[in-house]
Amino acid sequence: MFQTVVVGADDSQTARQAVLIAADVAQLAGGKLHIVTAYDPKGIKVQDLPEEFRYSTATHPADVLLEGLSQIVRERGLEPVVHAATSSPADAIVEIAEQVGADLIVVGNKGMKGVRRVLGSIPNTVAHSAPCSVLIADTISAVAASS
Repeated sequence: MFQTVVVGADDSQTARQAVLIAADVAQLAGGKLHIVTAYDPKGIKVQDLPEEFRYSTATHPADVLLEGLSQIVRERGLEPVVHAATSSPADAIVEIAEQVGADLIVVGNKGMKGVRRVLGSIPNTVAHSAPCSVLIADTISAVAASS
């Protein structure tokens, strides 16, 4: 079964859905969940931070995102391991999966249709370079159904 599950996430609703799906898989298997987010270290501006973090040098927006996602997972009874990476999202997911010896990577299907599918998408790139099984979850339909 899947003892080490890695999921990539940003701050979108579809990514949150992928985290929930990955949490369900990890919980069913009694495994460990790793949440990965990637960011451009040069792209963060102080004014983009929530007010309570604007004057703190210790909290990064990626950390804020990961803490929020972790809270969602904790409510399901899991204690996730979080990873903030400065590479591209697909590279970050694959690199962390290799580092932790993942059995499964979960990504949402955002970008799998239309022109982005032809030009490349995170799920497509991950699926072609992953060191393990990949679950491309239908997060778009799930988010649409809950709206």
